[in-house]
Amino acid sequence: MKPLPSVSLQGRTVLVTGASRGIGAAVARRLAFAGARVALLARDKEALGALAREIGRGAVALACDLRDTETLKRAIDQLPSLMGGVPDIVVNNAGAFFLTPAGETSVEAFSETLATNLTAPFAVVRALLDAFRARGSGHVVTIGSIADRTTFAGNAAYAASKHGLRALHEVLREELRGSGVRVSLVSPGPVNTDLWNTVNPDEHPGVTPHASMLTADAVADAVHYVVTAPLALNVDELRLSRS
Repeated sequence: MKPLPSVSLQGRTVLVTGASRGIGAAVARRLAFAGARVALLARDKEALGALAREIGRGAVALACDLRDTETLKRAIDQLPSLMGGVPDIVVNNAGAFFLTPAGETSVEAFSETLATNLTAPFAVVRALLDAFRARGSGHVVTIGSIADRTTFAGNAAYAASKHGLRALHEVLREELRGSGVRVSLVSPGPVNTDLWNTVNPDEHPGVTPHASMLTADAVADAVHYVVTAPLALNVDELRLSRS
């Protein structure tokens, strides 16, 4: 039996949000290494510029606050002129995280978390969706979390945003089925990134210690697997845990 051909990333373009650090930076490096040209989107202009220079291969850095949807749209609108068209793949990765009991979480902090983790990914997809449909191709990869199905104490804002993100993914999958546009949710367990800087996992009861977490590079490998799967295959959902 002849295996289906995988998708080559040579000459393809990818937009990665939250690309200045952690999972986003690892995904950008991994997909660029496989031949893609990447556009990096995050708030930290200096970090983005350094990563773009490190990656090379025509990488583009676009600094903006994803919570400002008008600024975000203007950044995305620059992509056709910078990269010769809308991207072939978008990896919605940017995220905010903190652990605080619901009764101690301010409405402002809750709203800001949803703005970063849910509204911004929707805004990115909304800005690109018509072009993807018209072209009959594209791939939306959403970085979820174990928290998009499981709830933990102290996780009100993050869990609400990630559950909503999974629902958004499932709606897009239904709406885009058969359109040529692929939609995938990659949901890792705890990942050893600086999102944990405000929490000391090794001394926090009930939290996975650093040594037992996934690495950002492992998540990047999973994203690579998803976006290079044969075109006849849609990886609807991929859940990751430390082996």
